[in-house]
Amino acid sequence: MYQREIVLYTRDRSFHCWRAKRFLRQQGYRFEVVDTTGDPKLLTEISDAVHHPVMLPCVFVDHRPVGNLGAVKNLLRSGGLEHLLRDRL
Repeated sequence: MYQREIVLYTRDRSFHCWRAKRFLRQQGYRFEVVDTTGDPKLLTEISDAVHHPVMLPCVFVDHRPVGNLGAVKNLLRSGGLEHLLRDRL
């Protein structure tokens, strides 16, 4: 089944980041993890993309910011996550 690209930006030793990875795995999604630990330039780039200081974990779908774990869970409850990940434009 078709799924858009998911990138999860995380940092080392973060409980919230661990929970986000576990949640996406439990939902059956394939995703790439990018560890931002020790890379302030990457954090600045992510902050620029989301137009505010980044809070990790941060999920992007096809290079578009979706938000943190709370935002992803809200999208899942509303049905918006499946639409975002599966529908073709």
